[in-house]
Amino acid sequence: MISIFKSTSEVIAHIDEFLAIVDESSFVFVDGIRNYLKGNREEFVNAMQKADEMEGKADALRRSVEDALYRHSLLPEFRGDVLNLLEKLDDLVDIAKENLLQFDVESPYIPPEAHEDFINLAKTSIKAVEAIVHSVRTFFRDPRAVKDLLQQVYFYEEEADRAANALKRRIYKEIPGLDLSQKNHIRYFIHQAENLSDVSEAIADIVAIMAIKRTN
Repeated sequence: MISIFKSTSEVIAHIDEFLAIVDESSFVFVDGIRNYLKGNREEFVNAMQKADEMEGKADALRRSVEDALYRHSLLPEFRGDVLNLLEKLDDLVDIAKENLLQFDVESPYIPPEAHEDFINLAKTSIKAVEAIVHSVRTFFRDPRAVKDLLQQVYFYEEEADRAANALKRRIYKEIPGLDLSQKNHIRYFIHQAENLSDVSEAIADIVAIMAIKRTN
């Protein structure tokens, strides 16, 4: 799969599995939020537990890749960039898990009128995650092909930003019956849902620089 590491199947397999976990964790995040808003406690807890398990697997795979890169002395001039990239991608898994944990701990009240908008925000945010995972897979195959794909990450980050601002406007100005503390509490969780797209955008910047290094 990964041309720059084609001499070491162990690294290829671990990076591929790691990226699959990053991608899947974002869908678990949306599933958890959906079930929280619907009041499906058992399904929400299952999603939260799955996110926790995936965080552990992602951490272990990242460490395995780091070990293999050093053990096989692969691309010493490029190793730091790869490890930094994987660490930032690992942050996405951590964010998904921590967000669901905070829903469980803080039990925010999200008014029914905002449920659909909140789920749509989460879905838009994870589209940026999907796009960055696809971009990273492509980068490892062919760094020259990644530039256009990264534009999708930036696009979905902007879409998530618009969705978050629109939802905050509804919470503060349009939905009755909420006191200021409730509005501020909801705003925190809106920011956390949007954060996945923000981190994806930051990773896209890293990938863009890495692609320039590999193609020049």
